[in-house]
Amino acid sequence: MSAAGCRAELFRLDRSATLDEALTLVGRLNADEAIDAILVQSPLPEGMGKDAEQRVFDAIDPAKDVDGFHPYNVGLLVQKRPALVACTPLGCIELLEREGIPLKGQHAVVIGRSDIVGKPMAMLLLQRDATVTICHSKTPDLPATAARGDILIAAIGRPAFVTRDFVKPGATVVDVGTTPISDRALIEKIFGKDSPRLETFAKRGSIVVGDVHPSAAEVAGALTPVPGGVGPLTIAMLLKNTIAAAEARAR
Repeated sequence: MSAAGCRAELFRLDRSATLDEALTLVGRLNADEAIDAILVQSPLPEGMGKDAEQRVFDAIDPAKDVDGFHPYNVGLLVQKRPALVACTPLGCIELLEREGIPLKGQHAVVIGRSDIVGKPMAMLLLQRDATVTICHSKTPDLPATAARGDILIAAIGRPAFVTRDFVKPGATVVDVGTTPISDRALIEKIFGKDSPRLETFAKRGSIVVGDVHPSAAEVAGALTPVPGGVGPLTIAMLLKNTIAAAEARAR
């Protein structure tokens, strides 16, 4: 039992498990009245097939879909009727609002167009009256486009990719990236040879690096840390979704 009053059960499938086995387990959890929330740890084994992840997400009961990935919940979000929303973008919004960062009338730039973060992030910002630009790998002159944003969300999974050239002076920068790096030379290149991050590397053999380069802090008005920034908010939003799902099913 967690401090939030939630009981968690872990169901492990063998690495050699088939897609049918995964779908069978999801079906069993859908039918179990003692289960209010279902969270699937991805990526799934390659042996399940390229479309396995989407098929498993689609099979989850939308009322128990605390990841917010089911097409039904995505559709509600698009229609400005959010029920269960993807946890990471919801955590970003929680962070911005609690820090008193204005969203209405601001230009928000989202780097990344994934179904998990980029797209729902754009929808949540749009619904708060921000003007939203979504950037991706085919965006021409990406740094210049990003540097027009009053709010910059980096969610591409490329460590230290977003340098100071991407950041408008005074902008709020939210770093969603969490990439483990075990290459000391690369860590020194990103953070410098005197960085305290090297002490963490020496103890653990790796560190987690965000999408935003440390140089961005020189021009940003606010910048979330990695680790310790968006990650804890993602977990908090998962608990929030779980409680919301349980309360909705109890009505």
